[in-house]
Amino acid sequence: MKKRYLGLAVLAALAMGAEAQNKGVIKIASQTPLSGGQSKLGVAISNGVRLAVDDEGKLITSLGFRLEYAPFDDQAKAEQGVANANRMINDGDILGVVGHLNSGVAIPSSEVYARVSLPAVSPANTNPLVTDRKSTVNVMSRICGRDDVQGPAGADYVIDTLKAKKIYVINDKTAYGEGLAAAFAARAKAKGASTTEIGIEASERDFATILNRAVAEKPDVVYYAGIYDQAGPLLKQMRARSINVPFVGGDGLDGSDLQALGGSMKNVFFTTTAVPLSSLPAARGFAQRYNSKFNVAAEGYAAYGYDAARVIIRAIAAAAKGNKNNKPSRESVAAEVRKVKFQGITGAISFNNRGDLPVAKYVIVAAQDNYDDNKVSKIVSVAAPTPDLK
Repeated sequence: MKKRYLGLAVLAALAMGAEAQNKGVIKIASQTPLSGGQSKLGVAISNGVRLAVDDEGKLITSLGFRLEYAPFDDQAKAEQGVANANRMINDGDILGVVGHLNSGVAIPSSEVYARVSLPAVSPANTNPLVTDRKSTVNVMSRICGRDDVQGPAGADYVIDTLKAKKIYVINDKTAYGEGLAAAFAARAKAKGASTTEIGIEASERDFATILNRAVAEKPDVVYYAGIYDQAGPLLKQMRARSINVPFVGGDGLDGSDLQALGGSMKNVFFTTTAVPLSSLPAARGFAQRYNSKFNVAAEGYAAYGYDAARVIIRAIAAAAKGNKNNKPSRESVAAEVRKVKFQGITGAISFNNRGDLPVAKYVIVAAQDNYDDNKVSKIVSVAAPTPDLK
């Protein structure tokens, strides 16, 4: 009799397991550049997401679903990001997206997500329009700061600390670069500095014309708003022309390829909304696990990719529980994202009604010849601006 009951119990357990598997697949996607000149930061974010799925995926799998991670390569190109977004919205198993690295990719891609209420949490997009649009306000959130704070913070440092009065401002004509440069220049001029403002194509690598102008104008500082794959060659060509004034930029410079491409980091500074892991005590274990799993040190927004994925995972789990442990809708996951509140490894995470952190951290970094030796000069916490939605 005992054997019979035991057999029935085993059959019941197997049936429950089969029922759980019948709940189907839930996918978390990401969009970052996994190839091309900006792939180092894009892969770092993707690795962070993968590690979060490993660490916290049980919040979803314990409810009977199979959890899969689907990384997409947006190549740092808007058209590729939009194409990927269209594929995502047609895959009903994808319930959340971590992305992007580039604001110029995130903004048009999120318009696609919004068609089906697919929530996205950005680890790295700093352009204000990422969260300031009526069309995407219910689906787009971020766990980093904004350029309308980062730009002025950089200008304050350049003028108050570096004592610059004449600034050469260069941007890469992307949504990120133009927005950051405009915010920087506005604050700089308000503080009495003069600026020369120039836009260059993000693909450009020969800077003779603009640097010859810089030689003639003799600025106190060169400020660059763009990404490290262009910043490195720009810096090297500057130094070759004996333009040895401080070179300052935004968070797009926060990657070890800046050192590889740019040479000496003497008098190189940047602002970032990604607090370095060395200044995040809670991230020590993350850094060790990341290094062990991927055989490379975490850099840039890797930890932010990790925390952004944790937001998505928790929102999916909460939405499933609210649906009697059945597969939730994208709309319900998007609603749950805004309710998420926890202490992440990057800091306290919660969202205001447009998807920004109520308070974000902004960092001034003095670059060193070895990326891992970069020095934090200052960290400030600033409340999120709330301009009218566009």
